Amino acid sequence: MGSTGRSAFQKLFVSARGWAADAKPFLLASQVIKESTGKDGKSAVWRAGFASPSRRAIKPYIWSGVQAEDAPSPGINPGTEDSYSPSNTSTQVFDMGFLKVDSDKAFDVAQKHGGDKITKKNADQPITYLLDWNARSSQLVWHVVYGTGADDAKLRVAVNASSGDYIRVEK
Repeated sequence: MGSTGRSAFQKLFVSARGWAADAKPFLLASQVIKESTGKDGKSAVWRAGFASPSRRAIKPYIWSGVQAEDAPSPGINPGTEDSYSPSNTSTQVFDMGFLKVDSDKAFDVAQKHGGDKITKKNADQPITYLLDWNARSSQLVWHVVYGTGADDAKLRVAVNASSGDYIRVEK
């Protein structure tokens, strides 16, 4: 049912390459649903954003590994194409080669930096994962968020997606 980020990402990447041969990723994020709350770095629903410089377009894709009321239909679901500007900081593309550490390992690191206290208190704590490029530090970063998003986050831990090193607790 659940998949690690890298496993879902590879499926999404193949679909994006079908849309545009020069498609490059700029985002990967998990989605919490009732049946899959993000435990152990796995999620039943992952969404990714890809940019195509030649088409000057971005396109989102969603992978769902579950048939559920609050999830998209199983398989890969492409979204609507939108315009792309390489100078937009929220859509900074990255090379897939930087993704050496999967979401389950990022979860393990986050647990050692405060996450374990939260999951001990609440075994059903929703956890979301966001992977993006940090242009300032030139790093691919997993953001492990104890909550369904930035607004209700009890804790946010940044982990280097290339080395697996703890970066910091994010405010």
